[in-house]
Amino acid sequence: MFLSSYENKIDKKGRVSVPATFRSYLSTMGYNGFVSYPSFNHPALEACSQDRIEKLSNSIDSLNPFEEKRDYFATSVLSESENHQFDTEGRISLSAKLLNHAKIKNNVLFVGLGKSFQIWEPKNFEKFKSFARKKAFQNRSNLKWENKQKGEL
Repeated sequence: MFLSSYENKIDKKGRVSVPATFRSYLSTMGYNGFVSYPSFNHPALEACSQDRIEKLSNSIDSLNPFEEKRDYFATSVLSESENHQFDTEGRISLSAKLLNHAKIKNNVLFVGLGKSFQIWEPKNFEKFKSFARKKAFQNRSNLKWENKQKGEL
């Protein structure tokens, strides 16, 4: 899983090192990189494995092919997605388009979200994290544990 948060600096050539734990997780799934696209909800980038973007694509494909919302999702997610391959040092380059969306200039914050992660400008994430904690506290009763079957630990 993608867990925790890691801040790294963009080098003079526009590359940033992806956290080793994130690279390791992707590697166990057979990937030497990931896919990212501009977030709908935040000035951040959504990032995931190829499997996850394919699952999202399948979800979009399940919509009626003649409905506008299918085109809206495909255009907003799939046409904006970019593949990032790790170099020998575990770095990737983010396009100017993605950096502009996330308002990233010098430092990048990789934020683990379980099956996916986000890429933020660090100060913007700190503001969001404070808001998210308040909302999570207010909605904490909605989070339910999965019930286990008899005989399971």
